[in-house]
Amino acid sequence: MTDNTNQFTLIRAGMLVDGTGGPPVERATILIEGDTIRAIGPESEVLAPEKAKVIEYDYRGKTVVPGLVDCHVHLIGIGDGRAGDDLTLLPDELLTLQAARNAKTHLDSGVTTVRDCGAKNRTTLVLREAMNLGITTGPRLVLSGRPMAIVGGHLSYFGIQATGTDECRAAARQLIKEGVDFIKITATGGSTKTSFPWRPSFNVEELRAICDEAHSFGIHTAAHCVATQGIVNSLDAGVDTIIHAIFKDPDGRRVFQPEIAERIVKQDVYVNPTLMASEFGAGGHIDFLEQKKESGGLTPDEQASLDQMYRNRDERIDEYKAMRAVGITMVSGSDSAWSRYKMGDFQSELEANVIAGMTTSEALVSGTLDAAKSSRVDELVGSLEIGKKADILVVDGNPLADIKSLSNVVDVFLNGNLVDRKVSP
Repeated sequence: MTDNTNQFTLIRAGMLVDGTGGPPVERATILIEGDTIRAIGPESEVLAPEKAKVIEYDYRGKTVVPGLVDCHVHLIGIGDGRAGDDLTLLPDELLTLQAARNAKTHLDSGVTTVRDCGAKNRTTLVLREAMNLGITTGPRLVLSGRPMAIVGGHLSYFGIQATGTDECRAAARQLIKEGVDFIKITATGGSTKTSFPWRPSFNVEELRAICDEAHSFGIHTAAHCVATQGIVNSLDAGVDTIIHAIFKDPDGRRVFQPEIAERIVKQDVYVNPTLMASEFGAGGHIDFLEQKKESGGLTPDEQASLDQMYRNRDERIDEYKAMRAVGITMVSGSDSAWSRYKMGDFQSELEANVIAGMTTSEALVSGTLDAAKSSRVDELVGSLEIGKKADILVVDGNPLADIKSLSNVVDVFLNGNLVDRKVSP
């Protein structure tokens, strides 16, 4: 990236979509001073100060949108299909290097802010230190550090394990001491082998202790919930974002409960559905099996597994639409690089939102301003507005006509600086 501190930058665009859900602006210009947007609007109305030093970028045939905000990543993931139980066996040094690689990959793809929802030890915190020292580059980081889990619970292998309210408060305070931006809680089991996916983990008192500590220090919480009771417990405790939000009973049956969904709305809680990582894309397994089917065929067991994934996807779409129907704010987060879902393809999550019923404009907002609100960084990023940081994605095509255009990346700006997408981390 080129440091343009204390100078002005003009970015001219054929079309500008500001990320707020408002109408696009044709032939628009953005005026940036240092790292901050100072003016934005029609080309004829936005000019640099007289005699100012100005760098100009001409994207008159392209579309400019806010830098994307992926509110759910695991930077240390490899995306090769290995379980998290096996990922944690790798040394911290290797995982930190992988996190740097993933961060640069996501930045180059147009994601300028990520919220990391759980990593081993201090790996992601060390990555941020390396970025601050200029050793490597990547997107803006919102970090949870180690996730909080019950003994043997989901992500317990690289999380803080706590039992009882006193331990939960102590663990939350320890994470805050380490410099986290929010606390990730595993409120139910998950893919971790020793956990129970359809059952809650922490009880309400423990969850409330964690949330109270986080809120008292001015940070937010996000809870992994793949079972209905986990959602209810999280709402009772005051969680700010519910991740996955899958309505399943202890026996694994999916039973949507509208009264619980209405509580989510009433309490202004965000939902990060992770469509591609859950049933919609099965963490990359659907693509993997479909490609295998085309290239060499599937075994009967693999075909049965793929068929079940398709049924699960249809059920998930119905559940997603029911949540949106009651007014839940759905925010986009990929959950990459978990399972086979490699980083650098956050746009697939936005495409999945459109397939599941969002308009293209709504999907873009879910992956920009609303994701920034969920991550508590919307005062800085998430939309192209005066006073915000100049995090900008330039694409070829019109994403309001075809959301897939967001993958046609031309250039990326972070803090007003043009990202060198040819440089490795």
